[in-house]
Amino acid sequence: MKDTLILGIESSCDETAAAVVKNGREVLSNVINTQIELHKKFGGVVPEVASRRHIETIDAVIDEALDEANVTFDDIDAIAVTYGPGLVGALLVGVSTAKALAYALNKPLVAVHHIKGHIMANFVAHHDLKPPFVCLVASGGHSHIVYAEDYTHYEIMGRTRDDAAGEAFDKIARVLGLGYPGGPLIDKLAKDGNPDAVKFPRVRLDRNSLDFSFSGVKTAVINYLHKKDQNGETYNKADIAASFQDAVTDVLCEHTIEAARMRDSKIIAIAGGVAANSALRAKMTDRAKEFGIDVIYPPPVLCTDNAVMIACAGYYEYMAGTRADLTLNAVPSLKL
Repeated sequence: MKDTLILGIESSCDETAAAVVKNGREVLSNVINTQIELHKKFGGVVPEVASRRHIETIDAVIDEALDEANVTFDDIDAIAVTYGPGLVGALLVGVSTAKALAYALNKPLVAVHHIKGHIMANFVAHHDLKPPFVCLVASGGHSHIVYAEDYTHYEIMGRTRDDAAGEAFDKIARVLGLGYPGGPLIDKLAKDGNPDAVKFPRVRLDRNSLDFSFSGVKTAVINYLHKKDQNGETYNKADIAASFQDAVTDVLCEHTIEAARMRDSKIIAIAGGVAANSALRAKMTDRAKEFGIDVIYPPPVLCTDNAVMIACAGYYEYMAGTRADLTLNAVPSLKL
């Protein structure tokens, strides 16, 4: 059987990425041009700045991905690209580039949902993984509990009603003066803190709902710090980081494990930038074990935005016969 090579393109936020993946799971190249240093001085991603940097780097990133994979455009069977959700200007750079390549090379174009891509990172990391299973997708822009019915069909079982988990991490890191991006910095600092120092709220919207809400815990931490500052009282930043992280990971674990038990899933996958959090990985693994559920996750390089996951998702959509035409547009608020 002939091998199928997919060129994946990802530009939904602040990573310009391209990758070549063989048969959906074998990574031939993975090139990521990150903009973290560019946005650090702003304390977060500036959409217009991100879009301009994507334009400047995307051609070179694609060329590097082909060189690293030791292939040419002639070897590529299809081009997969993220078309949403994400920052509209950033998405348009990737979508426009992918459409131009598909047209010029007469190659099939496959549109990929960003959240599906994150889930797919687990297929690349765990070659024996097969649906169905439950997946927690937690990042700076998303907090979803998804039931993966098969390789192309997904059911959302829970989602955030307000802030994403990663956004909350970034905000609290900024308030604590740690810098950007906040997730890894909170994770590192929390290792030196006491998670029981402050009891921050764990929100359960409704007993019948698996949805998340992280605006409350974020506000609670900010109010706690403001009160300490106003009263001239000192506090331990590591304790605050550990207590905040404990509250967020408690809720993520509780809802995800409940979802897995509802679907009788013996596997929980974690994906997205927050999936790299060491406390979340350890807590989810320990708590799921009580119910005979295994927990898997990708390596850190496949947790943050990358094109490997887009190429993987694109492969399964391509094999299912899914095609996009040249009217494809960016959809910043794309639903799953």
